[in-house]
Amino acid sequence: MIEVSHVSRNFGDFRAVNDVSFSIPTGQIVGLLGPNGAGKTTTMRMITGFLSPSEGSILIDGVNIAEKPVESKQKIGYMPESAPLYGDMIVEDYLRYIAEIHGQDPESKLELLCKECGLKEVMSKNISELSRGNRQRVALAHALMNDPEILILDEPTSGLDPNQVEDVRAIIREIGKTRTVIVSTHILSEVETLCSRAIIISGGKLVADSPIEELKDRFGHDINVKLLLDGDEEKITSALGKIDSVASVKKLAETEGHLLFSVSLKEEKEVRPAIAKTLCENGIDLYEMTIQKNSLEDVFHALTAATAESEAK
Repeated sequence: MIEVSHVSRNFGDFRAVNDVSFSIPTGQIVGLLGPNGAGKTTTMRMITGFLSPSEGSILIDGVNIAEKPVESKQKIGYMPESAPLYGDMIVEDYLRYIAEIHGQDPESKLELLCKECGLKEVMSKNISELSRGNRQRVALAHALMNDPEILILDEPTSGLDPNQVEDVRAIIREIGKTRTVIVSTHILSEVETLCSRAIIISGGKLVADSPIEELKDRFGHDINVKLLLDGDEEKITSALGKIDSVASVKKLAETEGHLLFSVSLKEEKEVRPAIAKTLCENGIDLYEMTIQKNSLEDVFHALTAATAESEAK
C-alpha cells in the first residue's frame, strides 16, 4: 500500500508539488494524470525515493521511505518514460546483469520474466537493434526484476504502434492482478481501458481522486447527441428545440454539404426515436445520429482548465 500524506516538493523558489495526499491499496491499477509540468513525474520520483519531499511523508506498507529507503525501495519497480537501457548489450546479458544487481537468481528470474513480458524472440538480440515496443518490454522486465509489490510506469506505451500498445496493456493488466500499479500517461483512453481509478494533478495540486465512472458523472459534459442533417438551419433548430428532453441545439459545422448539429439533453433519457420522428415530420434528412457520453477527456479538460484559470488570476 502507498500512502502519500501532505507531500510538497520545492525546486528553489518553485513549488512543483503542493500539499498532495492520496493512498493506493494493494491490487489496484491507478492512472496518474495531469498536463505537462503538472508535477506527475516529480510525484512519482518522490514515491520511488529518487527525490525527497520538501514537506510531508510517503509510506510504503506503513514504512516511511525517508527513514528506511532501502527496505521501501525493495518493494518498488519503476519504469521511467525513457528507460535507461544499455544499448550495446544483448537482452539476455542485460537482464542477467540486472538480476545479479538485485541479488536474484538469473536462471529462474529470466525464465519467468521472459514469459511474463514476451521476450522469448529477442533474448539473443542486441538492445540497440530492438523495436521501441520490445525495448519497452525489456524495461518492464527490468522494473519487475525484484518482484516488486508496487509498479510505477511513466508513459509505458509512448511511441508504440497499435499492436505493441495492446500487447503492453495486456501485460500491465496481468501484472495488476497481484500488484499495485500506477500508470502515468497522456493517453486518456489508456487510463479508461486499464485503470479503475484516476488521480489528476494540475499546477502541482491534486484536483481529483475518484473511480473513473464517478469522475465522469461529477465533472463530465452534459449528455448530447450529434446529428448530420440536410435542411434549413433555422427550421432544424426550431424543430429539435421543441422536444421535451432537449436542453439546447447548436450548429457545429458544415461538412460536405451537410450540417453537423449538437443536441444537449436535460437528462439521461432515450431521445433518439423522438428526434428521428421530429426530423421526419419536418422533412429534414438524417444522415447520422451519435450519442456522445461523458468521457475522461472532458473531465481532464474541465479540471485542469479550471486550475489554469485560477492560477492566471
